[in-house]
Amino acid sequence: MTGDPSDDAGHGTSLQIMETSGPAHRPLVDGFGRQARDLRISITDRCNLRCVYCMPAEGLEYVPRSDLLTYEEIERLAEIAVGRLGVDAIRLTGGEPTVRADLAELVRRLARLRTWDGAPVDLSLTTNGTTLRRQAEPLRAAGLGRVNISLDSLRPERFAAITRRDALDKVLDGIDAALEVGFSPVKVNVVVVRGLNDDELIDFAAFGRERGVQPRFIEFMPLDADGTWTMDQVVSSDEIVASIGAVYPLEEVPHGPEPASRLRYADGKGEIGVIASVTKPFCADCDRVRMTAEGQFRTCLFSTDEIDLRRPLRNGASDDELIDLLAQAVGDKWAGHRIGQVNFIRPKRSMSQIGG
Repeated sequence: MTGDPSDDAGHGTSLQIMETSGPAHRPLVDGFGRQARDLRISITDRCNLRCVYCMPAEGLEYVPRSDLLTYEEIERLAEIAVGRLGVDAIRLTGGEPTVRADLAELVRRLARLRTWDGAPVDLSLTTNGTTLRRQAEPLRAAGLGRVNISLDSLRPERFAAITRRDALDKVLDGIDAALEVGFSPVKVNVVVVRGLNDDELIDFAAFGRERGVQPRFIEFMPLDADGTWTMDQVVSSDEIVASIGAVYPLEEVPHGPEPASRLRYADGKGEIGVIASVTKPFCADCDRVRMTAEGQFRTCLFSTDEIDLRRPLRNGASDDELIDLLAQAVGDKWAGHRIGQVNFIRPKRSMSQIGG
């Protein structure tokens, strides 16, 4: 069960039950009044890249395939989350989700889900883009709405050093494919690490303006597989905005609970996003929960505990029993991760094992 490592965390909440003609709607509300509406589902811990801030060069033990949730199990949990618990956005992650077979079939199943008010679920995907030239069209046809494509350098040699693979051309072609089939917006996730790629901020801004995509600059978080993260490697959101704004003047854009602060170019040529997970945590407005590829439910990216959903699923648990597990976990969600404070506890899993 998730718990806050700090002493001042409040727990527990009275969960409102909404009466309906069918099964009761039960919003997932935690002890701080935050409602979980955005579910991140990892479908694999495998990846065809080996990014230095995410995975070790070798030696990472993958989850046995028999332990991964099946598409039917994912669909059932997603249907409960959307139909009974108020979730209205689902993002598929990994590892690299496109390496799992028949991804379009899972997208097709999830695209059929409807929220309490009958709207389609907001269905998106985070990918490294290496296979999007081949998969973009079937994923779009299956009902996928948006894509975020991870890309941390526009320079071939540096890209190869970061990912330990020579695949920059494939990623750039994948971005083009995403635009061609009509994904909108296409966001490009850039993890900014001091001394590694922080000299490419203007290059990425220019790339986004020219290609019609939205760069999202992400502060480097302590989720690297090697455990070598230090605070001095973090390039703050303020630094990022100041660097880009000095070349391309920026204006703030109002936004809701999404993690990225948005800024548009004063000349109207698009916008950028900045995710300040470390220097300006957005925990107080967080509406996200996560599920790992083997069915472990996490209320925070930095959770130190998980709730096992796979075992009850495979042991015949009813929908109401699964809902009770989810509601209890969210009810005990902590106030925030406390990165940079003395009582911060680093998760045992790396990013690829949790899901982005």
